[in-house]
Amino acid sequence: MLTRVVVPDTKDWTWVLEQACPECGFDASKCEAEDVAGLIRDNAQVWERFRRNGTIRPGRPNESTWSTLEYACHVRDVYRLYRTRIECMLTEDDPLFENWDQDAAAIAHSYEQQAPEVVAAELAFAAESLASALDGVSGPSWLRPGRRSDGASFSVGTIARCMIHDPIHHAWDVHKQHS
Repeated sequence: MLTRVVVPDTKDWTWVLEQACPECGFDASKCEAEDVAGLIRDNAQVWERFRRNGTIRPGRPNESTWSTLEYACHVRDVYRLYRTRIECMLTEDDPLFENWDQDAAAIAHSYEQQAPEVVAAELAFAAESLASALDGVSGPSWLRPGRRSDGASFSVGTIARCMIHDPIHHAWDVHKQHS
């Protein structure tokens, strides 16, 4: 049996903090950290619409692109991961985060075999959990630092602004697949 593998994304996406994404159009450089919680909630509503209209389902459109179900699983896990990372940044001094290989996670957690209804509910819960955590950040807490294993340094504010591009971009990916 031939395994269909998506080519891993090895780009350093931190550039989204400085300019608009030429694909999805989101511009994190013009986004205030305090606005990210609302953007998370808006994005969760987009994924809920995808659930209701049956867009979230297994089946890759081609060899190099995730299925809409895999995208939904990934977004759910982005929200979970960044909830944990931001919590660490708020409670620890300059934490160092291990690399997260999103493609390995998709395989290890069998994204393509998960139930779309369950994934959608988990995505909504993870989004609200992260948004609520960000609602509680204020003043100098936005400046608390953390680092990725590749050496990129962030504040709570910049990691939140960088993170939100990912779910927005993947909703754009899914919409593009079904246009």
